[in-house]
Amino acid sequence: MDTMISDRPRVAEMLRQHDIIPTHQRLIIAQVLFARHQHLSADQLLALVNEQHAEVSKATIYNTLNLFEEKGLIRGVIVDPVRVFYDTNTLPHHHFFDAESGTLLDIECEGLAIDGLPALPSGMVQERVDIVVRIRRQYQ
Repeated sequence: MDTMISDRPRVAEMLRQHDIIPTHQRLIIAQVLFARHQHLSADQLLALVNEQHAEVSKATIYNTLNLFEEKGLIRGVIVDPVRVFYDTNTLPHHHFFDAESGTLLDIECEGLAIDGLPALPSGMVQERVDIVVRIRRQYQ
């Protein structure tokens, strides 16, 4: 998404435009998620939602994130086998992952050149390329 929104009527309309029924819990989750461009794990989102609103279950968070991703509102960024961040910026871009702090930062596509991708298997088309550059502080 290129514009962040958080007021309830606009969030409800955005969900309807993506064929998502704007239930009370989906609205609460979307208001927190789309308040700004951010990269949140499901656990981080759960903590933020429950800090500001009534209790929302972890299962509801995961189900809602999966639905939002399926409908193209967010994209999942897998940084390791057990950790996924949900990115509110769905425009093409890549990421730095700070292994020490656990934060994800955007890398604009213009700052990165990719050369020599392998040939695709027969009958397949490329959907997208996700690059995650893992970084850490340099110790002297």
